[in-house]
Amino acid sequence: MSVAQAEPQGSKAGSISYMDLYRRWEENNWSAMSLDFSADRAGWDSLTDLQRSSALWMYSMFFYGEDSVADNLSPYVDAAPTEEQAYFLTTQQVDEARHAILFHRFFQEVIGIEGDVSTTLAATLPQLNWGYRGVFDRLDRMADELRADRSLPKFAQAITLYHLVVEGTLAQPGQHYIEDFFNKDGGMPGFSAGMTNVSRDEQRHIGFGVKTLSEIVPQSEECKAAIVELFREINRYSIGVFCPPGFDPAYAECWGFSLEDIYAFGLRLVRQRWKTIGFPLEEMPADVWPFDHSMSPDEVASRQVKLLLAGVTGAPHPNPDSSPEIQDLLFDMTARRVDHAAAGPDRFVVEWDFTDASPWHVTVENGRAESRSGRAPQPDLTLRSSWSEWVGIALNDRNPLRSLLSRRLRTKGSPRALNTFRKVFPAL
Repeated sequence: MSVAQAEPQGSKAGSISYMDLYRRWEENNWSAMSLDFSADRAGWDSLTDLQRSSALWMYSMFFYGEDSVADNLSPYVDAAPTEEQAYFLTTQQVDEARHAILFHRFFQEVIGIEGDVSTTLAATLPQLNWGYRGVFDRLDRMADELRADRSLPKFAQAITLYHLVVEGTLAQPGQHYIEDFFNKDGGMPGFSAGMTNVSRDEQRHIGFGVKTLSEIVPQSEECKAAIVELFREINRYSIGVFCPPGFDPAYAECWGFSLEDIYAFGLRLVRQRWKTIGFPLEEMPADVWPFDHSMSPDEVASRQVKLLLAGVTGAPHPNPDSSPEIQDLLFDMTARRVDHAAAGPDRFVVEWDFTDASPWHVTVENGRAESRSGRAPQPDLTLRSSWSEWVGIALNDRNPLRSLLSRRLRTKGSPRALNTFRKVFPAL
């Protein structure tokens, strides 16, 4: 089954019923215990050392994720607005447990990690990076929130996190390339068959999420606001999920694809799905998706990966790259996050005077914001700090007040200019 067949697309979102999705679950049922891994150990041993390290990293994320989503789905069933949605969600919980069993068997019979499910799960923990832990910690909290609050906005927020972010943005791109490699390689036939089944299940789950949100989001400003709130919280973690150990892109390239391929594939899906839902990325606040929407997914992906490998986005880095190219990319994002409604018609100029990097400035005027290298002739406000301190404030949720009190961030300008800055750059 293709993604197009499994997911509501465009005007088809309303034509696929929840009972259709349930029927597809019955028709495509499969057994994780019947998969034959007898030939897969030889395929695993034939991989290079780097491929085995990369595979352990990727499959650990899948295994832990499948277990986590299986544990967290029950409150979704309870909060579902209709019985048909609740019925489908119960089938999904069965799917997630089955996927976890698949990976447990793979870790045990192919990789050679002996023990029960808890033991094999424990083997995944060293592989889970900062971004991944941030996303799944949020999923744990979301389940608790949904138990206490079954409102439609909270349900929309929960479906966004589970079905659109975890399954649709993080899991599916990785599945796509892994499945493609092993289908062509043929070295692990049992695992390949299992991943084909997992992929089909996940497409059905994502289709449910797209359909559900397409029904409740366009008519509800509260639901839209809840989704935006979630993106503001989770995007900094999700961008870092695919950051490889040691920032080494070879962890992807050893399979014949690049980190840019993963990000571009994911962005294509994200753009299409939110358009289908009726809340396209272009209509969300600029600080949520601060990139040029006219750019191709490949162009945006290239920028994302450069910032990630530079230590600017993703996990907090003690010494992020401050090269002109990286500064240009960060301040382009900064300019795009401006709240023009709060800026008003007057010209407002902010200068960043870094102790260990080139200065930069952003000019806001008449609904436009432009970032440029160098000092500004007459800035309204000057911010002085190290490059790493500012990256932490701009992208890693470092408290700017604490930076001010500790003198790691200093300002030059009037109190009025500082107040304007807070309004014009609310995300900083």
